[in-house]
Amino acid sequence: MPLPSIAATGEPLITARDLELAHNDRVLLDKASLSIHGGERVGLIGRNGSGKSTFLRILVGELVPDSGIIVPRRGTVIGYLPQDVTLDPTLTVLENIRLGAQHILDTIAEFESLPGDSHLHEELETRIQHYDGWQLDHRLSVVHHQLGCPPENAPVTQLSGGERRRVALARALVARPDLLVLDEPTNHLDTQSIEWLLQHLGNHSGSLLVVTHDRHFLDQITTNMVELRNGVFEKYAGNYTDYLEQRADKLAAEESNEHKRQMFLRREIEWARRRPKAQTSKSKARLDRLTDVQTQGPPPPEGDMELVVPPPPQLGNRIVELDQVGIQLGDRRLFDDLSLSFAPGMRLGVVGRNGLGKTTLLRIILGELEPTAGEVRLGQLTQFNYVDQGRLQLREDRTVLEEMGDGPEWVQWGEDRISLRGYLKRFLFTDDRLTTQVRYLSGGERSRLLLARILKKGGNFLILDEPTNDLDLSTLRVLEEALVAFPGCVLVVSHDRYFLNRVCTGILGFEGEGMLQYHLGSYDDYLAAARTRSNTEGRTSPAAANQTAHSAKADSRESGPKKQKLSYKEQRELDSMEEAILKAEQEVERLETLFGSPDFHRLHAEQTPALLKELVTAKQRVAQLYTRWEILNART
Repeated sequence: MPLPSIAATGEPLITARDLELAHNDRVLLDKASLSIHGGERVGLIGRNGSGKSTFLRILVGELVPDSGIIVPRRGTVIGYLPQDVTLDPTLTVLENIRLGAQHILDTIAEFESLPGDSHLHEELETRIQHYDGWQLDHRLSVVHHQLGCPPENAPVTQLSGGERRRVALARALVARPDLLVLDEPTNHLDTQSIEWLLQHLGNHSGSLLVVTHDRHFLDQITTNMVELRNGVFEKYAGNYTDYLEQRADKLAAEESNEHKRQMFLRREIEWARRRPKAQTSKSKARLDRLTDVQTQGPPPPEGDMELVVPPPPQLGNRIVELDQVGIQLGDRRLFDDLSLSFAPGMRLGVVGRNGLGKTTLLRIILGELEPTAGEVRLGQLTQFNYVDQGRLQLREDRTVLEEMGDGPEWVQWGEDRISLRGYLKRFLFTDDRLTTQVRYLSGGERSRLLLARILKKGGNFLILDEPTNDLDLSTLRVLEEALVAFPGCVLVVSHDRYFLNRVCTGILGFEGEGMLQYHLGSYDDYLAAARTRSNTEGRTSPAAANQTAHSAKADSRESGPKKQKLSYKEQRELDSMEEAILKAEQEVERLETLFGSPDFHRLHAEQTPALLKELVTAKQRVAQLYTRWEILNART
């Protein structure tokens, strides 16, 4: 269910009036105007390259438009997560996050420096309370933990791109600003962090403007949608689903109006050809009306990418089989006893928190990493095509066509060949963009170019690591349709819930240290099963998950070791398991109740990090006990 909305109130927090901006011959903003009120949660969408990120930069003062103005309400504090984040390289992770609350720290410092009889005490204390300044350290700790940021004292110069982005997001959130502006906040976040972020934003008392491709996120959080289309803003009431319905109605109305316009033009042109030579005021007015309607022209075309994955070579009887595979990196065991067997048309989604081994699993399947236990068997006809999370590096000084030109000047399309130009047009590259240097491409165009370059290789087993990052919504829909229609195999790592629901036929979940669960069906089906711990499709051991995975294959067969009778010690363990699970669940409940108590911040602020770790450990203990119970119970 969508989070509760906060009613928009009062004068606008910020207003953009008649903005104009052009890059070379491309008009991004054409007298565009938009206001955001208090309590509004606005989702900004549009095709990649339409100017969304550019508008955000104008709104926060990083970029000056060719014309037009930005009018913020006096005293408005804005928090901003840009698409390309920058951190202070001389500071640690915690120090960079704390920079987001500099306005709070400055106000507290001013408050504490005032003489006792100052008349500013009440005004400054009200401001500090408005931004929850007295709880800043607690908020820093919670945000740092929930977003999975690197250690507080880590130097930012050693962080990966994803880690830098999480630190920058934490920096924006701790400000508790009047207006929070977020550009792709879910990139590099796992599903649990995204769900926490949704809940956090649902409790945020300020306004929100967010650019994201995560449709589940938009459905849950937004009260209004704004589409940047042809240089102007079109506003729709409601969330993303509401937008789709209203947008469909609007396009249908535009199509109907265009049909009526064409009928009018045909009728009036025919009249103009045979009209009397005498010029009357009535006939002149009719000719003027004809000229006006001709000048209006049709609505701008909606170009959709024709992303059809090249037809794959035929698969053999064996595609990829993992037999009791395990991997240990250093002293850390990522997983054990994983058995999977892929069948044609199988589309497996891999989910879980960052760092649990998802990308490692891909490397094992690709043969880039040897498992420490078990065996991976590949079919002779299996051809991988791997879309890396880091993708490929594009060369800035080369044109789109030159970037695609390494190798043959054609693309194999089943038994036929198509030219590179024809292939790139399927990815919405017009003739003029084919000769444009990469440095002048938008983020979306770069992403489409990378996809085109990678998918050009063909293959019958696609492995995609976070393919949805940086793709606009229309491109995502086409990619989903192409993957669903793909007759080969697909293995995809993603945190995009909407994408997983549309594409995947099964989900493999990494659920803590060494714990895996396979579930046949969509991601929502997987979540429902994960909440039901008492049945056989709840949380399973790797061995049980693997047997379920085998059942997804059309010609599935019996696998795994035969049941062994419980030993006396194991029977004793099983007999006491119910009581142990009950105690572990009570400990989780105790800690969650403690966090929810109204005086928690006053009594336990300093112990928050330790208590958070206790809660995580307690939940892991419950999960481990359920796993052990199911292993033992399956052998009785």
